[in-house]
Amino acid sequence: MSASAVTSPVEGRVTDTPDAEYVRGMARLLQAVQELSLARSLPEIQRIVRTAARELTGCDGATFVLRDNGKCYYADEDAIAPLWKGSRFPMEICISGWAMLNREAAIIPDIYLDGRIPHEAYRPTFVKSLVMAPIRKLDPVGAIGNYWAQERQPTPREVSLLQALADATSIAMENVQIYAELEQRVRDRTAALEQANEEIRQLSLTDDLTGLNNRRGFRLLAEAALLAARTHGHDCALAFLDVDGLKRVNDGIGHDAGDSLIVDVARVLRETLGPSAIVARLGGDEFCTLVPEYSDGAAALTARVQDAFRRFDARSSRPYQVMISVGVVEIPPTDVSPLEDLLSRADELMYAQKKAKSCAEIA
Repeated sequence: MSASAVTSPVEGRVTDTPDAEYVRGMARLLQAVQELSLARSLPEIQRIVRTAARELTGCDGATFVLRDNGKCYYADEDAIAPLWKGSRFPMEICISGWAMLNREAAIIPDIYLDGRIPHEAYRPTFVKSLVMAPIRKLDPVGAIGNYWAQERQPTPREVSLLQALADATSIAMENVQIYAELEQRVRDRTAALEQANEEIRQLSLTDDLTGLNNRRGFRLLAEAALLAARTHGHDCALAFLDVDGLKRVNDGIGHDAGDSLIVDVARVLRETLGPSAIVARLGGDEFCTLVPEYSDGAAALTARVQDAFRRFDARSSRPYQVMISVGVVEIPPTDVSPLEDLLSRADELMYAQKKAKSCAEIA
């Protein structure tokens, strides 16, 4: 017969010796330690601990207590009847608080003979005996409790196993915190990288001076808008605009004034055409805009834009006047010309208007 088992003289049964029970307890503890080493969240740790704590000592209930702003928070439990899961108690009146404050396990064979126990809190429960082990003795962050429904003297080996589980739990909790911090750093860096990429993308699509779309940004947005308009049967209008006299402003007043003139043109276009219009500065003194769902005709859009700049000149005190030449192309949904062809047609109309102005000035 194995040295770890004996035969009962009364019934002839083979029963385990304390050594065999301890060996099984150590095996269960090692299993729990391995599981805790893989845990990546506090709920996962609690699940492992509440199960292992009962199996290590064969107790009738186990609790997982956290230190929470000066209170004992009974975060989890596995017991034959409800205990205090979800409750918080001041550390000074709670046996788990005693274990944390004194940094040692509380071993209580009879709870009603121990002055550390708040007896009234225990009377509604099944608990008669208990062991409460602190999670990390140096600076406790919680406690693990084992409870028995019958009066019982917990053995030193049982206390040792429970304290070893509590020590492994403290390491697992620290690992979870480290992993959480690392994951947060990864999320923060990912968010920063995404923001930087978005800023780069915006810079590649945006005109620095005016904040409008640049040529590339206009092409991306306008082609998408044209496709949607053709799909849903909507009319659009495309306007090509050129600032009159920008060179005279640059030469006569300075390039800062010329930049201000360009910014003024961008502001007036945005305010006049509204958020649905796609407005861009193509470069230098050239602007364009695509106005979706516009069916009032080219003449109406031209007059609307010209009138907006006249009103701006009338109320501003700039040392220059904002004058533009405009060419507008109407785009019915049946017109499937490429965007570059539409821009060329609008550009030709704008140039014709600018030439007509020059002829009028000469005359």
